[in-house]
Amino acid sequence: MSRIEESLYSKHGLAAKYIAKELIDVAVGQRIPRVSDFAGKLSLGRGTVQGALKILEEMRAIKLEPRGHLGTYLVRSDQTLLYEVAGIGPVIGVMPLPYSRKYEGLATGIIESLERINQRTGLAYMRGAIPRTEALKSRRYDFAIMSLLAAEEAMRKIDGLEICKTFGPETYVTSHKIFFSDERHHSIVGGMKVGIDYSSVDQAELTLLECEGKNVELVQAGYMQLFSMLSKGIIDAAVWNADEEKTWQAFTSSDFHSEKARQLAAKATTAVMVAESVRERIKQQLELIDTEQVKQVQNLVLSGKKHPHY
Repeated sequence: MSRIEESLYSKHGLAAKYIAKELIDVAVGQRIPRVSDFAGKLSLGRGTVQGALKILEEMRAIKLEPRGHLGTYLVRSDQTLLYEVAGIGPVIGVMPLPYSRKYEGLATGIIESLERINQRTGLAYMRGAIPRTEALKSRRYDFAIMSLLAAEEAMRKIDGLEICKTFGPETYVTSHKIFFSDERHHSIVGGMKVGIDYSSVDQAELTLLECEGKNVELVQAGYMQLFSMLSKGIIDAAVWNADEEKTWQAFTSSDFHSEKARQLAAKATTAVMVAESVRERIKQQLELIDTEQVKQVQNLVLSGKKHPHY
């Protein structure tokens, strides 16, 4: 049994778990609720509340300073310890595989922003917005990173999801383009084999719109397989993230010719955070993320002035 578990294995210790949850949201330098406030809200005796606060101080999770009629103030807080006492695990998110420098910068910015607010966090990586959405709904993860286009599609199909943070244009990808295996091609035409990944909302939607009304063969493949299939001539064209340098070097490309595709492509550049509407504490923690700081870190990684870490 750990030191924390031993400290909490009592009536006062159990009360400390509830009070720790309340104190997580109190900033250093602020006045904490009165003993009577804790007692009334948590249905605890005043002596139990006082004993719980003493345990938290002895564990060095908090340091309090009584200031007479002004109340008691929080002068030091160990957020990691408070979360552990409260039984709240780290916030875990899921985002695309970090195969581009832009994704590496986004991951680094999110990790640093959450660490800046003393929130324990972690990121997992999964290809495809649809699998990420399913993992979010199954509570494997607390939030998911995807494009605004994919998020709106997910919210149309699944109740109980909402966008918690929007990072702005060109934070997810700079753009999508159509890449061709034959340098003589500059648009998708009838008779072509076109790669499509149905697990990627952005890639699939843009591909279907660009191919609308054209007699093409759609070849289903994983997003990361499309490059190899273009190289081998298995497919003639594929929509791809234009941030991936190897595609620029290997293939000719073009912008979308479909007006509908061009309009949706703009939404596909914006990164958003999606969470379940009912998870109030998760949403409160994500609300503290500074989107401008995340973008600044992302730009530093993109410019090579900062090493990515995630």
